[in-house]
Amino acid sequence: MATGSQPPEAHPLAPASYRVRARRRETRDTVTLELRAPGGAAAPSWRPGQFNMLGLPGVGEVPISISGGSQDGRLLQHTIRAVGPVTSALAGLRPGGRVGLRGPFGSAWPLEQAAGRDLLVLAGGLGLVPLRPVLRAVAARRRLYGRVSLLYGARAPQDILFRGELAAWRRAGVAVEVAVDRAQPSWRGRVGVVTDLLAGVAPEPGRTDAWICGPEIMMRFSVRELQRLGLDRGGMRLHLSLERNMKCAIGQCGHCQLGPFFICKDGPVFPYDRIAPWLAVEEL
Repeated sequence: MATGSQPPEAHPLAPASYRVRARRRETRDTVTLELRAPGGAAAPSWRPGQFNMLGLPGVGEVPISISGGSQDGRLLQHTIRAVGPVTSALAGLRPGGRVGLRGPFGSAWPLEQAAGRDLLVLAGGLGLVPLRPVLRAVAARRRLYGRVSLLYGARAPQDILFRGELAAWRRAGVAVEVAVDRAQPSWRGRVGVVTDLLAGVAPEPGRTDAWICGPEIMMRFSVRELQRLGLDRGGMRLHLSLERNMKCAIGQCGHCQLGPFFICKDGPVFPYDRIAPWLAVEEL
């Protein structure tokens, strides 16, 4: 290699071996793994909303949103719910274990465009994971944004993610509201769905960016309710993060196709107006 030349980029289908540096249990079936790049060397940088492909030899590979870490990619956090063979194996890893990692892939939340505006974040279940880096960034630079609200829905109180951080975001000036689908008598919070929480926010359509991630049915109803409240029907201030059955992460296999788009390459974060014809919000 000639002096001063750069090493060739890794092939997007070739995983790097990351070491599990730490493991933290979030809920009964969800853990956050902190991963260190090979040898602590520089790794590709990432942006909030992007994802990596995580895999184990002989088990499989799945797309997992980046939930935190250092921006230079040396340390990465992934929050994983054990729902199948691959995610169960990944969630069972302990410090010192190894995982194959490809990425980062996909589009990101438009943080720079939101500066100076109100930000309304709606998250359902694991949908809080790709929004966690957004909330961390906004809390760290709170003065750059207007009113910031997080409306978060979980299945039950024991499924609420990042409890300590929810409190920290409140202290930083983020209005945090949480609702659960079902609860025990000891629960003192809201019972209902995410859209029920919108009544207490009253977003100003002309100055609000709304970002949504969660089960697709939750996102559809959220979009419909935001439109009813007057948020720009053109959608340029409304962004959603979608999920599909992503396999290759580079738009080659076709598993994640939605209309003319590949979620892995063109998304997962989309302006609503680009994908509106394929969400069928009008049919709800």
